[in-house]
Amino acid sequence: MTVLVLVLAPATATAGLPRLRAVPDPDGRGRIVDGAGREVVLRGVNVNALAEYWKGTRFRTVFPLEAHDPLQMRRLGFDAVRLLVSWSRVEPAPGRYDAGYLARLRRTAARLTAAGLYVFVDFHQDAWSASLAARPNEACAAGSEPALGWDGAPAWATLVPASVARCAPGGVREVSPAVRRAWTAFWDDEPGPGGVGIQRRYVRMVSHIARAMAREPGIAGYDVMNEPNAFGGAEQVALSRMYARAVRAIRAGERRGHGPRRLILFEPSILWSDAGGGAPPPFKADRDVVYAPHIYTGAFDNGPITAQPFTIALDEARDLGGVPVLSGEWGAARGRADYMGAHLDLQDRYLLSSTQWTWRESCGDPHQRATALAGAVSTGTFALWGIDCATNRSLPIGGALRATVSRGYIRAAPGRLAAMRWDAAQGTLEASGRAARARTVLEAFYPRSRAVVSGSGLKRALAERVPGGTRITARAKGGKWSLSVAR
Repeated sequence: MTVLVLVLAPATATAGLPRLRAVPDPDGRGRIVDGAGREVVLRGVNVNALAEYWKGTRFRTVFPLEAHDPLQMRRLGFDAVRLLVSWSRVEPAPGRYDAGYLARLRRTAARLTAAGLYVFVDFHQDAWSASLAARPNEACAAGSEPALGWDGAPAWATLVPASVARCAPGGVREVSPAVRRAWTAFWDDEPGPGGVGIQRRYVRMVSHIARAMAREPGIAGYDVMNEPNAFGGAEQVALSRMYARAVRAIRAGERRGHGPRRLILFEPSILWSDAGGGAPPPFKADRDVVYAPHIYTGAFDNGPITAQPFTIALDEARDLGGVPVLSGEWGAARGRADYMGAHLDLQDRYLLSSTQWTWRESCGDPHQRATALAGAVSTGTFALWGIDCATNRSLPIGGALRATVSRGYIRAAPGRLAAMRWDAAQGTLEASGRAARARTVLEAFYPRSRAVVSGSGLKRALAERVPGGTRITARAKGGKWSLSVAR
C-alpha cells in the first residue's frame, strides 16, 4: 500500500472518545486498549486550572483554562489531559461536598473531551496541605527554613498539633515535621472530625467524585493520589492498603452513578525517581488499574534521561500483575528540548503513555515563588508556556520546544503495537504491530500537513487535516502490519 497525499480534506467532527480498559500481561507488557481491542498510546499534559494552592505572593495561584487551550493542546498532538483537583476544594468541610466546584470540574472536563482529549481526574497533593505553611515569625533550627504551603488536604483533615514545627530541613518540603505528622495520621487513619478516620474521609471523597463523573463522556480514569509521601516499608504497605480501599470506593461510586468502569492510576512513593524505583506492594484490585510512576530522572539535576527508569517501571509493573504503565508526570525546565526529545524517544521505544508536567504555571504557584519575588522571567519552569513574573503574563511556547513536543505517533494500533519510532530530523514515523483483526482501524498523528504513507498489512489509507498536522487512518488486513509516514 502506498498513498501520496497532496491535498487534504478538512477534519471531520469529533465522534466521541472510545472507552478505555487495561489488558494486563504478567509475562510481558500490559496495554491500554479501546473497545475495538486497539492498543492506545496516550500523549498529553497536566492542567492545574482547578487546583487550590497556598497563596504566598500577590499573584493568583493558577490560570484558568483558556477558551483556546484545548485546541492548542490538540495542535501539539496531545490526546489526553491529567486534570488536577484538590481535596480542599472538593470537601471544604467534613462530609460537605462543594457542588459548585464539582460543576466546574464537569464543565472543564467536557470542554477537554469535546476537543478530543481524554481526561484523567488527578487527586493532587504536594506536601499534604496548603495549611502547613510556616506561621508568621516561625523560628526554624539551623539548616531548616520556614516551610511554604502547598496543596491537597483541607485544614480540617490535617491532624497536626500546633507544637509541631512547620520548617523544611534543607528546603525539602516533604520532610517538614508538620508534613510528616500529617502523613502519619493519614496512614494510621487517625480519627478526625466526627470521629471518622482521615483516610476513610479521603476514600469517601474519591468515591464521591467517581459517582459525580460517572456519566461524563471521555473520562479515561482517576489517579488516586499524586506523589504519596510513603517513606519506608511500613508506609509502603499502608499505601497499598489505601489503594485497595480506593479501588473499591471508586468502583462503588461508578456503580452508584450508573457509569462505566474507568481506569484507575496508582503511583509509587514520591521518592521513586530519586531512589531509582520502589513500587508499592501488590494489592487487591481488578484488571483496569495502571501503574503511573513519575519519570523525572535527570530532570532536576540537569542530568540525562536514560533507559533505566523505563525498564524499572516495566519490571515493577510485571511484578504488580503485568499492568500497563503511564507516566503521569515527566518533563524538564524550559530550554532542555534535548532532554525532552530523548525522553519522548524512550517513551516510543518502550511504548509508554504519558502526560507531561505541565501546561501553564502562574507566578502565584508555590513552584514559582522565588521567581515571583524576584519579578523575573521564569526560565526554570517545567510548564510548556513560560511566564514573566514581573507581570504574571504567559509567554508563548518556544519554537524549539514546540517542535520537540509535537511529533508523530500511533494513537490506536490494530492489535498489539510492537514498535514505534519518530525521527524528528527526517520527519518520519515508523511503526509495526501484530495480531490485528481484519478491518480494525489504525490511527496515527503526523505533525505535518503533507504526508507520504506506505506500509504492509494495511489498506485504505486515508489522511485528513487536523489541528497541528494530519490524522492518518488505515484498515488492517489481519495479522502483522507495518506503517511508514514521511513528508
